[in-house]
Amino acid sequence: MSPHGEIDPHAAHDPHSPLDAPGKHTLLLVWDAPNIDMGLGSILGGKPDSANRPRFDAVGLWLLRQAQVAGARAGHSVAPEATVFTNVARGSEDSMRSWVEALRNVGFAVFAKPKVSEDSDVDPDMLAHIKARHDAGVLHSVVVASADGQNFQSTLEELVAEGIPATVIGFREHASWAVTSEPIEFVDLEDIDGVFRYPLPRLKLENLPENGGWLPPFRPLSCLASNQR
Repeated sequence: MSPHGEIDPHAAHDPHSPLDAPGKHTLLLVWDAPNIDMGLGSILGGKPDSANRPRFDAVGLWLLRQAQVAGARAGHSVAPEATVFTNVARGSEDSMRSWVEALRNVGFAVFAKPKVSEDSDVDPDMLAHIKARHDAGVLHSVVVASADGQNFQSTLEELVAEGIPATVIGFREHASWAVTSEPIEFVDLEDIDGVFRYPLPRLKLENLPENGGWLPPFRPLSCLASNQR
């Protein structure tokens, strides 16, 4: 990468600068931005906007605390590595630029990939990065942030079998496999302090009042007629 932040296609695939190489014991966070957005949109009943998107400074502080706890348990320092993987659709470059720069300013490395077809997802790139850290022998533990985490299940289970702790950050409505998994820890994204400015309008059927309660519609019924025009 050039000093001006432009991507050098000939550079080695590594989110770290030469002065900030991965630590000997790395707690790796891989954030699946498209999947988190999809899950959040399902809860909100529409596309998330800036007011209800996750705050990455809060996520970063949470990751720092997790690295400290992991280091205390292991008896040596554990270095956090925060990465976000995202697609960039044609025409959205200008609107996404400030978000990407904000992430980088917080301390997250961003892997951005143009969305040119249905096969342009970043899932293979996230799995490849986890594998790269594992093959380098520096992976102490891994955290995957994804609404459902389904595409990571087999990889995380293999890592846990090797003694590498794995955590899924997501939404319990969508990640039932991780919620019920014994070897994999699950953290609901909304349970991380300060991640959301306002409570999410979640369908918590397990916490219904004894006498029942109303669940209002996300939009007027008249929208059905407008969609037919």
